[in-house]
Amino acid sequence: MNKILEQISKIGIVPVVKLDDAKHSIPLAKALCEGGLPCAEITFRTAAAEESIRLMSTEFPDMLIGAGTVLTTEQVDKAISAGAKFIVSPGLNPQVVEYCVSKNIPITPGCATPSDIEKALSLGLEVVKFFPAEAAGGLSMIKAMSAPYTSIKFMPTGGINAGNINSYLANPKVIACGGSWMVSDKLIKDENFDEITRLTKEAVNTMLNYEVRHVGINIDTREKATTLADEFNNMFGFETTSAPGDVGYFAGTGIELLHDHNAFTGEKGHIAIAVNSIERAMYHLGMKGIKFIESTARYNENGICTFIYIDGLYGGFTIHLSKRI
Repeated sequence: MNKILEQISKIGIVPVVKLDDAKHSIPLAKALCEGGLPCAEITFRTAAAEESIRLMSTEFPDMLIGAGTVLTTEQVDKAISAGAKFIVSPGLNPQVVEYCVSKNIPITPGCATPSDIEKALSLGLEVVKFFPAEAAGGLSMIKAMSAPYTSIKFMPTGGINAGNINSYLANPKVIACGGSWMVSDKLIKDENFDEITRLTKEAVNTMLNYEVRHVGINIDTREKATTLADEFNNMFGFETTSAPGDVGYFAGTGIELLHDHNAFTGEKGHIAIAVNSIERAMYHLGMKGIKFIESTARYNENGICTFIYIDGLYGGFTIHLSKRI
C-alpha cells in the first residue's frame, strides 16, 4: 500500500472539512492536531479550498492534508501545488484517476458498486472511497463487495459518526473512515475551535477504546500466588484459573497473580490495556512520545499485531496493550 495510505490507516479517521473562509484554516488545523488527528481532507467545494490547503500545509508541514471533491485534473494540479498529499473524489472519473496514477499521486475515488470496483482495479488502485457509505448500503455492502474483490480496501465516508465508526473500522477491509461530525460547518463558522478539539479527542478515544483488561501482581512463590487467589475468590466469589504459560493464576478475569517473573513484568507487576487496534494505538501514543518494546510484539495469522509492551515503568508496573477480540 502507498505510504500516504498506510499513514491514513494508522490515523484511522480523516476529518472531512468544508472551509468557506481561508482564515479558519490555521485555527482548524491547530484544533485537529491538538485533538490527536493530524489529518484533514479539504473539499474543493468552495473557493477557499486551495488557499486553505496552502496555509495549513505551510503552517503545519507534518500534517497530512488532502484535497476532496476533486472533479478535474486542473483541480488536482491546484491541490498538489498548494501542498495536498492525497486526492479524494466523490466518484470514479477515469481521466482524473489515470492522471493521478501517472504522477504517483495517491487518489481514492468514490466507489459504490461492483462495476466501480472493477474500474478501480483496472486502473491499478488498492484503496477506494466507499461513498456515500451509509446511503449505499453501509458495512453490509462493503462485506458483499469485498467477497469477490479480495484485494481491494475501502475508506468509507458519508454518514460515519461516533456511533458507527468502530463497526466500520473492525472490518479488515476498511483502512480508515472519513467523517465530519467533529468539524461541522456550524462549529467552524462560529469559530468554536475548542469544541472541535474536544470532539476530535473524543473521536480518537472512541476509535481506540482503551480499557483496563487486568492487573498483574508479582508474587514471590507459586504457593503464595495460590493462597492470594483463594483469598480473592473467598471474598468476591471469583474463580481461580491458570494464567497462560503456567506463570501464575487469575482470580476472576481482572487480577493476575504472577509467580514466574520476567524482564517485562515490572517491579510490582503489569497492567494490561485492551484496545481496538494496536497499530493505531501505537501511532497515536507515539505522537505523545510513548515508545514500545518492538521485540515483545505478537502477531496473528493475518499479520495483525495482538500484543506489545510499552517501554518504561509506571508506578513500578509495566504496561502492555492487547488487541480486543
